[in-house]
Amino acid sequence: MGENKRLRFPFDFKEITEEEKLEIKRLFNYPKIDLIRVGPKDYLMPRAYIEHAENIYNLPIRSSDVYVASFQRAGTTWTQELVWLLANDFDYETALSVPITHRYPFLEIYMLYTEWRKDCLANIDKVESIEKKERILKMLEVMCQPVTEKLAAMPSPRFIKTHLPMSFLPPNIVDTAKVIYIARDARDIAVSSYHHARLFRVLDFIGEFKDFWDIFRSDRFIQSPYFEHVKEAWNLRHHPNMLFLFYEELAKDLPAVVRRVADFLGKEVTEEQMTRLCDHLSFENFKKNKAVNYEDLKEFDIVSPKENFIRRGKAHGWHDYFDEEMTQQADQWIEDSLRDTDLRFPNV
Repeated sequence: MGENKRLRFPFDFKEITEEEKLEIKRLFNYPKIDLIRVGPKDYLMPRAYIEHAENIYNLPIRSSDVYVASFQRAGTTWTQELVWLLANDFDYETALSVPITHRYPFLEIYMLYTEWRKDCLANIDKVESIEKKERILKMLEVMCQPVTEKLAAMPSPRFIKTHLPMSFLPPNIVDTAKVIYIARDARDIAVSSYHHARLFRVLDFIGEFKDFWDIFRSDRFIQSPYFEHVKEAWNLRHHPNMLFLFYEELAKDLPAVVRRVADFLGKEVTEEQMTRLCDHLSFENFKKNKAVNYEDLKEFDIVSPKENFIRRGKAHGWHDYFDEEMTQQADQWIEDSLRDTDLRFPNV
């Protein structure tokens, strides 16, 4: 997309309410979270998104690009690894040695870390080890450099991760590149997002799960509303360049999903390759894989030592968290949210 065809970002921005600001201050310990609403669906985004929205909307798309998209905690990392290995002829040596954050630029991650980066740089002289300073600076480059700049210099094929709704991405994305979208039961997303918000210091959620559930189902968590996010991708599921997956399908029959992804990418998979890939992607092996589990970030105090990025690898684990009232709330919320669509989540 050339500069002469640059498109205006089509959505407006508006401030969150004072009530929402007070709730964020009460439940999130990091004091510099600053959120706004975007567009007619009121997606909740970091304020830094305002500066970069148009650049992302006009991102030049290559026909060889592969995007893995989702709302957070839907099985994104699992899907990324599956896609990358199929597309790269089962290069396990690279997959085990190069962090997935380096293999997949995360399109909007830097927006969350604008203020965090300032804090890190302000305190970097307190770090005595030159080697650790260098590692911190490298980490900040990965987390905080606008990915639009990084992508322009990357060779093809590019593998890109995003949690942005489809309407925020370039309008020609599915006409040009391949997009794999992964969705998951909203109740499991809520549970996993709760732990995620406790894991990453940039959020540092300090409430109980019930507090988080109230926030999540009322569309007051980052990049909510959840169902609008999923429905945007669902409405594109018949496009030949869009593959829509459910987390529950991966959990129930991983080989079947591998075959669907392989067909989508135009790849062949032998039985021997299938066996090794499914073993590599098994939860027990995945949670021990340092290239995908973000354990290295604990060194930089970006993540809490009390939580893990790869948690349980389980579908419908929400039953362990929901009481009867919350279950009834969820049933009604899901019914209301899916009333205008044929989208239904697998009950496995």
